[in-house]
Amino acid sequence: MLVTMALPPPASTAEIPAIAARQRMEKKSFTDAEITDGFFKTAFGAEYHLAGRVDRIRKYSTPVRVFADGRRADRKAQLAKVVSDIAARIRNLDIAMTESDDAANVRVKLVRDRDLYHTISQAYGSERAREIKTSLDPQCLSGFRKNEAFEIEHSDVILTVDNGDFVFLDCAYEELLQSLGPINDTSSVPWTMFNDNVSMGYFDVYDQYILNLLYDPRVKAGMTLTEVKAVLPDVLTDVRAWVKQTNNLAE
Repeated sequence: MLVTMALPPPASTAEIPAIAARQRMEKKSFTDAEITDGFFKTAFGAEYHLAGRVDRIRKYSTPVRVFADGRRADRKAQLAKVVSDIAARIRNLDIAMTESDDAANVRVKLVRDRDLYHTISQAYGSERAREIKTSLDPQCLSGFRKNEAFEIEHSDVILTVDNGDFVFLDCAYEELLQSLGPINDTSSVPWTMFNDNVSMGYFDVYDQYILNLLYDPRVKAGMTLTEVKAVLPDVLTDVRAWVKQTNNLAE
């Protein structure tokens, strides 16, 4: 017999008034059409991409190990709680922190805000850094490298550490989750953190639906939109049950 219980929000998020207020107001009931619309819009396409096709599913097919590169012990501790929360809420994803940079396939660079543009320039080159600044003007950033099978092999995340707890946690959740595959921001879906007009600071129910759909074993890296639509009804049924029990949702 499987015994389950709803998971509480991590202490690092529940103690922040701006996050607690958003959790009290959070919409948690969605139609199948609302969920699948957001999934298609975020899992396909890319807000900013450097090369390759973006009309296929992209995801990790291996365990994900996250390394924090930075000096702020408090931010590293918060990041570890974020990763633990993500691991608890995405059913078919093996994700955890690692103390070894060599063992990591997600590298999180923790930098001061004044060093953000320089760090982006180091990672992407000065010309592309200018393009990113002009088109996105980010407070934080993530990107990944995929193979020919559209399996993500490595992700890089850049987070600023000195813009307050809310900004740090909001960026940490959004960029870590986007580094797992749903990298296309969209302004047409009002409930997802993958909307530049939406700030959460925690792993909301709607985005739990998106990530659990993506990491269901029946949704495979390299699938087209048509292929995903063929399996999605059965996948969504199972994902609904998981998200419901994890968050103690009403019928």
